[in-house]
Amino acid sequence: MILLDPHNVIIQTTLNEKLVKPSSLDVQFVDYDGVRFHLSTPEKKTVLLLSMHIRCWDELVRYGAIDVLQREYGALLVGQAEQDYNVSLMIDLEQVPAEPEAREAFITSIALFKRNAVAAPFESAFNTQKELEKAEGQQGELMQIHYRDEEAIYIQAAHDRVTVIFSTIFQDETDRIFGKVFLQEFVDARRQPSIQNAPQVLYSSRDPPLEIRHLTNLRNTEDIGYVTFVLFPRHFANPNVASGTISHMQLFRDYLHYHIKCSKAYMHSRMRHRVSEFQKVLNRAKTEVATAERKTVSGRTMMTR
Repeated sequence: MILLDPHNVIIQTTLNEKLVKPSSLDVQFVDYDGVRFHLSTPEKKTVLLLSMHIRCWDELVRYGAIDVLQREYGALLVGQAEQDYNVSLMIDLEQVPAEPEAREAFITSIALFKRNAVAAPFESAFNTQKELEKAEGQQGELMQIHYRDEEAIYIQAAHDRVTVIFSTIFQDETDRIFGKVFLQEFVDARRQPSIQNAPQVLYSSRDPPLEIRHLTNLRNTEDIGYVTFVLFPRHFANPNVASGTISHMQLFRDYLHYHIKCSKAYMHSRMRHRVSEFQKVLNRAKTEVATAERKTVSGRTMMTR
């Protein structure tokens, strides 16, 4: 299966182009999760303003998004965000590192703007888990990130684990079937000896997991599913491992629905191919015309076709 990249390709491509040839720019685009971006040159061609609007921004701020962005971008973070956007970065192209490796790292960091903002509740949960290691039975705050209409991520730390729950809507009956098959593969794959250290995955349709069943704003319909990941300390004890875990967790919902759409597109293409082959067979087929021998009153033979 294809893994989606955590960085925004449009931001990465645009920065690479403008570093080669600065020019005026005013581009608006939308990411997978409905996050809106605006990349422009409000003052001069060598200064880019990157703004982002994310619907769960207030929740992210509550869980430390400003601190994470300040740590990652420092002086690039604008105090007053652009109008109609939540947060902005001011990028001076003349101050970008000249060394190829440092420049590439800088561009990738800017392209991870959304990823770094959404990483805040995950980092908070990892830190809380470390604090609760000696307090068995204790649990941290249940963090809710409503990043889509009627869909959310729920994160809660305990003394020995961090639980991440996704609620997702399946618009079509076929999507529910495909989703169930994919998620069952996640459960079955973990039985293989080579990946037994992977997080535990649980799936339930309609009925929410026990961790969030007490919430009153949950949707109780047939088209909703809940996916639970159980992360243990080995999945985030190392900073590099923790960073990869956060990136994969953020992209899970997009990963799931992306592959559902790819599977449906593949099946439709195979169906069209089979129909085309059947049509070719029918076009090559020739019907046999029955012939019969008849005689007239005088005894002559009359052939009919």
